[in-house]
Amino acid sequence: MATTARSHSVQHALLIIGLISALLFIGEVGKAFVAVRVILKSVPLLCLMAWVRLTARDRYANLILAGLIFSLAGDILLEISADLFVPGLIAFLIGHVWYIAAFWSVTRELRWSRVLPFAAWVVLAYLLLFPSLKGMAVPVAAYVIVIGSMMWRSSAIVDSPVLRWQWLALIGAILFGLSDTLLAFKKFNDVTIGPHFTVIVLYWLGQLGLALSVQRSK
Repeated sequence: MATTARSHSVQHALLIIGLISALLFIGEVGKAFVAVRVILKSVPLLCLMAWVRLTARDRYANLILAGLIFSLAGDILLEISADLFVPGLIAFLIGHVWYIAAFWSVTRELRWSRVLPFAAWVVLAYLLLFPSLKGMAVPVAAYVIVIGSMMWRSSAIVDSPVLRWQWLALIGAILFGLSDTLLAFKKFNDVTIGPHFTVIVLYWLGQLGLALSVQRSK
């Protein structure tokens, strides 16, 4: 009982630390120093990774953890330099593949009817982006296909009895997809929607949902 209480205390502390770091990053603390920005941007995901590790050790949790690790790599690359956009994109793409593998490990039912809204989403977004993509047309096409697949597979596990908060995986995947879509419009079409922190907040909330979904059913 005491061990469980301590574990819960640590989990709560991790979420609080992650939230504080996120707020400092949004507040542009240390904006002039790349190292500070990288640290503040990394802490939320590091806290989620530790939370996942403390919460579950099964295959699903391990795959979600792998997705978080590659997402963190993408975060760091994008924050270090705009010239590292393609390596960052590749890191995030690999992260999405790990998330797909996690959802696939829960159920292999295809649920084709659930693919339609996500397919419409990524096709429409790509068509709007395409005129501005130039040499990035193929990499971005691969990326949107993978993230669309990730959102679709997250919807397939919603009614699974295995996970306690499986619906959080769907919400997290959708928020992640929305964050990436807004980031793409900002980078390629020079269109910004919402405050400057909209993309990163949606991204963190998406990762939070994915991380929290590792809770198993009692």
